[in-house]
Amino acid sequence: MTAVDDRPMTTGIVKIFEDLEVPEGVKAELLRGVIVMTASPDIVHNMIVADVQDQIPRSRWSRLQTQDVDILNEASEPVPDLVVVARDLLPDSGRLLPSQLVTMVVEGVSKSSAYQDYVVKRSIYAAGRIPVYLILDPIMAQCVLLTRPEGEGEDADYLTQQITKFGDPVSLEMLGVELDTSDFGTLPDVRPHRYP
Repeated sequence: MTAVDDRPMTTGIVKIFEDLEVPEGVKAELLRGVIVMTASPDIVHNMIVADVQDQIPRSRWSRLQTQDVDILNEASEPVPDLVVVARDLLPDSGRLLPSQLVTMVVEGVSKSSAYQDYVVKRSIYAAGRIPVYLILDPIMAQCVLLTRPEGEGEDADYLTQQITKFGDPVSLEMLGVELDTSDFGTLPDVRPHRYP
């Protein structure tokens, strides 16, 4: 008699991902069953993310950097640059934060991450019903605010998209914050991309 493993293929890749030893200076994420590794980001990227974090009031919101997020019904464990959760909803511990607790995720675009941030993660975060997805893009000097997630799996998307150039304020209504982008830097000598 032959034994058949009828578990979905994703079970195996999740186990491999969780046991993976990632070299220092490399970020690893599981995105729809694919392990994606990227180098550490540029200082410009990190300063923009830190500036956003500083503008979100800590008295009301937990602002977590590099927190793994568990996307319900997905073989995905993305690691956003910033995760915002209401302080009273934050669990006491755990590596994976359930997406249904998250109010906003923030991704800073780097030279190699535009496709992942604008296409793959947009769909993943929408599938996880994360209400607000903010893309900070120092290549195109713009913020892309995505709200109203809808749909399932790879067909999931955000129904509302607002593009704001660096220098103009971005209203983050769900957080009660008007984001000042006037100090956001840009990446020099990087070829523009075609997103969103």
